[in-house]
Amino acid sequence: MAGIDDFVNKQQPGARFVITAQMLRMTPQQFDSVAQEWMEDGGPGFDVAGIPHRVVIEGQFYISRITVARHADPE
Repeated sequence: MAGIDDFVNKQQPGARFVITAQMLRMTPQQFDSVAQEWMEDGGPGFDVAGIPHRVVIEGQFYISRITVARHADPE
């Protein structure tokens, strides 16, 4: 199973890309918890760069997809 580092390391420094619950084989509920942390503290090698996409499950909104920007490599 691919982890978040696998997706991030495939991107060029400064690139914007999407991370989804499905890519990480998580439910939207699981992904929402992780995405909330990334929004507050930044993710492993990236920062959230857009408005998260949410889905409604049983009347609750959960983050299912986020756009992020990979950190530029230090010079």
